[in-house]
Amino acid sequence: MIEANVRIAVYPGTFDPITNGHVDLVSRATLLFDRVIIGVADSSSKSPAFALDERIAMAKAAVAGFTNVEVRGFDCLLAQFVRDVGGGVLLRGLRAVSDFEYEFQLASMNRHLIPEVETMFLTPAEQFSFISSSLVREIARLGGDVSGFVHPEVQSALKRKWQRS
Repeated sequence: MIEANVRIAVYPGTFDPITNGHVDLVSRATLLFDRVIIGVADSSSKSPAFALDERIAMAKAAVAGFTNVEVRGFDCLLAQFVRDVGGGVLLRGLRAVSDFEYEFQLASMNRHLIPEVETMFLTPAEQFSFISSSLVREIARLGGDVSGFVHPEVQSALKRKWQRS
């Protein structure tokens, strides 16, 4: 186990798929932290549309332009992953007031499990505040255009997944 470092932020999530809203938060975080680690959770209980390795690859493509960002998958308790990578801050995004109650509950539980780690909430730019992975998946599944919501490689993966004949 590595000691917690407040200059390392861990941004955990399922990222099924990563969206421009996620990337916007990563971009903001790169200005605040020496390193940002995107932790892509296996989350098999959520039955993600994409396998873990696909979600990792899409996240890597979406953040390829950032020199201080790393993408790693994990299949353990988030508290253990954060300890393993030496993270000192958990980064979470808040799109709307409706996100707050759930995120507050998670932050409180994480404070209990990893008291040495702080949780920081960031909000996305207004043009990304309505984007969610589940909405993007639904639009793509029904043949809609998601080019304004995701990186081009993510858009290609979505098209391959739900290509219409």
